[in-house]
Amino acid sequence: MNNNKIIKNIVDIDNLEKSYENGRIKALNGVDLKIKKGEFVSIIGPSGSGKSTLLNMLGALDVADSGSINVSEYDLTKNKKLDEFRSKKIGFIFQLHNLIPNLSVMENLEIPMFTTSLSNKQRRDRASYLLDIVGLADKANLKPTKLSGGERQRVAIARALANEPSIILADEPTGSLDSKNSEKIMSLLMNLHKKSNVTLIIVTHDLEVAKLADRVIEVLDGKILKSNDNSLLDGSVKVENY
Repeated sequence: MNNNKIIKNIVDIDNLEKSYENGRIKALNGVDLKIKKGEFVSIIGPSGSGKSTLLNMLGALDVADSGSINVSEYDLTKNKKLDEFRSKKIGFIFQLHNLIPNLSVMENLEIPMFTTSLSNKQRRDRASYLLDIVGLADKANLKPTKLSGGERQRVAIARALANEPSIILADEPTGSLDSKNSEKIMSLLMNLHKKSNVTLIIVTHDLEVAKLADRVIEVLDGKILKSNDNSLLDGSVKVENY
């Protein structure tokens, strides 16, 4: 086995800048970042540090002022087909699951697949498969309001996987959950990450969640303050000013 095999970067950011309110608020200030394909990265930092803005940039939910950002072979500063990029390459998980309350769990999972060429049966088959993966096969016909918080977040994870994305972006995926459900959600995400080799990028305030990642990136005042490789820290994270 060749242990020196080069692993391609799935994220390549150079000198990324983003401001709001006519430049008065500098959300990102010259960010450089590379993330390897299949890597699990957590992004931490205080409120207003720029971590959620960075995640939004990675998912093409916001546009940079300057600099370059390449994600999964898409140049997001030049590519105009951003809807296609989000649909094909990115799976989103939010703190508030953003499920549609008047649709069934099954229907919520099918929505992202409407942009694909899958038939009605293929969409339902894939939704059923994903619900089975997250342990909710028996909840397919229920409305999200009938589920617990942890179950709703598992549905959100299944929905994020609908179009077989190369990257999952999760913004505080355990932020609204208790410790027991947080542990279950992270265990599920880590298992999915390992089995499918999907790149997993999580923004979190929870250092217990952060230290599960391969690498922890600390953001402060719109800059990357430090990047720790957890494999070199025996699973622990040493973060100052927290």
